[in-house]
Amino acid sequence: MEEIKCLIIGGGPAGYTAAIYASRAGLSPVLYEGMEPGGQLTTTTVVENYPGFRDGIDANQLMEVMRAQAQRLGTDIRRGTVARADLSSRPFRILVDEKEEVAARALIVATGATAKYLGLPSEQKFKGLGVSACATCDGFFYRKKDVAVVGGGDTACEEATYLANLCNKVYMIVRRDVFRASTAMQEKVRKTPNIEVLWNCNTQEVLGDASGVTGARLIRKDGKVFDIKIDGFFLAIGHHPNSELFSEWLETDENGYIVTRGKTTATSVEGVFAAGDVQDPRYRQAVTAAASGCMAALDAEKYLLSQ
Repeated sequence: MEEIKCLIIGGGPAGYTAAIYASRAGLSPVLYEGMEPGGQLTTTTVVENYPGFRDGIDANQLMEVMRAQAQRLGTDIRRGTVARADLSSRPFRILVDEKEEVAARALIVATGATAKYLGLPSEQKFKGLGVSACATCDGFFYRKKDVAVVGGGDTACEEATYLANLCNKVYMIVRRDVFRASTAMQEKVRKTPNIEVLWNCNTQEVLGDASGVTGARLIRKDGKVFDIKIDGFFLAIGHHPNSELFSEWLETDENGYIVTRGKTTATSVEGVFAAGDVQDPRYRQAVTAAASGCMAALDAEKYLLSQ
């Protein structure tokens, strides 16, 4: 069985950054990219809020540059998908593609989180062409335009008020007749004049053409169907951390996010570190994921030196 000094699982900003730092530290890292090389960021188009790119950068290009940098520094990047993990003993045992087992002295989990979608074919069709799950990432592209936010919790209210500072009008599509959000967030929405809440509504279809989203078809609880004209359709119904492979071994919170210790990336199992969105229910940004990837590599280096 191959024994790996530092194994990184996940090929997004956190995983690639961890690989860059681990390579420079001489940890001979191996990185498995999984089913979605580049991570969730590749579902968007231009990234304008990642430092160092004055005019922004295509999301896929940003991930390709990070990947190439990690590879140039010596990371062994592999296209396998981890099927099972056994963290009960050291070295940790990881099964890849249901056939190959490797052992790892230190493990960095950077498997990210997946945004929840409604499951509409039209929603997938216009993903990256007006459909987004991150207002902070993509809101800038809809300045002075009309957009919609789906959801009634704190995240939806936060996204709506953020977009209201940029956009002409923000519709909130709420399937119930009340918010699930905190009182403070509800009050903030009510005091924002360019937010209109559409109560008791579900989305039937996202409308659009070759240029992208042009509207949404909604149905009220009473059966009435109507369309709204919008340029952007934002999902704010939550994220699902990709932590199932490790939940048997690692402490997670009530939503499945891996719990890390204090201001480190250390998990409940010594020698296992978590970075990026899989342990971050709050910020979920490429730059914060990259930063935690750096932290995880430094933590792993310190751990390996202590062994």
